[in-house]
Amino acid sequence: MERDDEAAVREQIAYYRARAPEYDQEYVARDDMRALRPVLDELPVVGDVLELACGTGQWTGPLAARARSLTAVDAAPETLAIARERVAPAPVEFVCADLFSWRPARRYDTVFFGFWLSHVPPGRLPGFWQMVADALAPGGKAVFMDNGPGEAASEEVLPDGSVPAVRRRLEDGSEHRVVKVFHDAEQLVRDLAGWGWTGQVRPVGTNFIVGTAQPRPGA
Repeated sequence: MERDDEAAVREQIAYYRARAPEYDQEYVARDDMRALRPVLDELPVVGDVLELACGTGQWTGPLAARARSLTAVDAAPETLAIARERVAPAPVEFVCADLFSWRPARRYDTVFFGFWLSHVPPGRLPGFWQMVADALAPGGKAVFMDNGPGEAASEEVLPDGSVPAVRRRLEDGSEHRVVKVFHDAEQLVRDLAGWGWTGQVRPVGTNFIVGTAQPRPGA
């Protein structure tokens, strides 16, 4: 029998594939999302960069402008097609892969993920962070932005599920279950310590968190 987190991840990928034509609307409609652009500029993105769950490339272009090289990974070919067009002619290597089974073939100075950590089921978080650690070169950092607890007020949170999730609707009326974990900044720092990382995470406004993290030597 399929585990619920496996089913939730499968449903989540299907949702983002179907949502690709609508994906960018939120970035246009929300002032607070646009205000994150200068926040990204302040984060330590350097060297060879790996972007996880790049979506339609909202962050890929700014990352490419700062990176020596950039590899961008996403599970949805529909969003990757939009990202390729958005960032051209920047020399970005795009990879279509499920991040829960994909493993990088090389190491990077920076691993960036924007609005992805909240979509990782809690039971898969230790394995996810181990994959990130394996992808980092010595001295490298993980850099991330995501929704914080304040964003829950604008979502339809599904009660009593074995995997934290929300219900989202697309313009065609279809309903989708999407994994959504609203990480508290202070708790996430403690969780990272338990997974062998040293992290700094802070709220940005009421709806977002940003953070950096490095694997502890020998962890």
